[in-house]
Amino acid sequence: MAAAAEGAPAGAGSESSAPPVCVLVLGMAGSGKTTLVQRLTAHLHSQNSPPYVINLDPAVRELPFPANIDIRDTVKYKEVMKQYGLGPNGGIVTSLNLFATRFDQVMKFIEKRQNTSQYVLIDTPGQIEVFTWSASGTIITEALASTFPSVVVYVMDTSRSTSPITFMSNMLYACSILYKTKLPFILAMNKTDIIDHSFAVEWMQDFEIFQDALNQETTYVSNLTRSMSLVLDEFYSSLKVVGVSAVLGTGLDEFFVKVSEAVDEYEREYRPEYERLRKSLAKAQSKQQKEQLERLRKDMGSVAMESNPLADSSDTSALGPSDLIMTRGTLDEEDEERESDTDDIDHQVTEESHEEPAFRNFMQETRMKYQNRSSH
Repeated sequence: MAAAAEGAPAGAGSESSAPPVCVLVLGMAGSGKTTLVQRLTAHLHSQNSPPYVINLDPAVRELPFPANIDIRDTVKYKEVMKQYGLGPNGGIVTSLNLFATRFDQVMKFIEKRQNTSQYVLIDTPGQIEVFTWSASGTIITEALASTFPSVVVYVMDTSRSTSPITFMSNMLYACSILYKTKLPFILAMNKTDIIDHSFAVEWMQDFEIFQDALNQETTYVSNLTRSMSLVLDEFYSSLKVVGVSAVLGTGLDEFFVKVSEAVDEYEREYRPEYERLRKSLAKAQSKQQKEQLERLRKDMGSVAMESNPLADSSDTSALGPSDLIMTRGTLDEEDEERESDTDDIDHQVTEESHEEPAFRNFMQETRMKYQNRSSH
């Protein structure tokens, strides 16, 4: 009870400058994601700590909870299907992609509400692969995780996981989501009002008990499951597991305790990594900008208007290309002759050579010889 009280959300009256916790709710179709979000919303309202709720499922008909941001208000799912000629899954993916282009506005809305809402609950589409493995899902997840403490909640249908093979399939999918999102992970075993989740916890903690359950299966898949169970032992050891009932509302206090532990894990392990990546990206961008400026400076030349005033400078050899462009038409005649092209330089040398005495004598002798030859 003490732990539950410790992890319980604070009331709205005790406003804090701490950023809100983003809870991304993922799970297979029919696992009870939307119902769990509705129960969490009601629970937080009863604690005088209303959450900020976001719906990312464009194909849902009715929401059982009030959403602060609803993707259906921005993107019309059926219109997307008609316009692009897509099926149901393609329409959901395209709708999420279109919504992701405006997600910076969603971030601004969350920042404005960070003093009044302690939690941000995000309901995702029923087709889990649409959000988990799409570009828009990655953009949304990384945008949230880079700014706010973020936790991934994987909702598992406990009543449909009584078979060890089905249970292992759920665990493999949960493991893939963990390594895909790289965020603190909570496994919420839903529908404990139908069947208690203790059997699944035993399978995760005791390898021999799970092997005994697998011995009743004789198919090839059971052998594969037996091999995979050895691989997932390390995954089980660091996994936060909680049993909840979205219908009855049981297990929510323990759920928020796990969320609090996940936030501590985020601050301890994940935030430093995101800060390191952010600094590395900023450093790379700054270096790229400096290189571009340096290349531009080399191409255009350095403009030193104060150190080399054009009116007082008679030596144009120290000017850069941009200075010479600015001085075009303002130089005097001597400078203009000095800076003329090669034809003018050759012409200047020829005029000087005509004034040399030796050259004049040579020309006179040649002319006299030509006249004597023509007279004979």
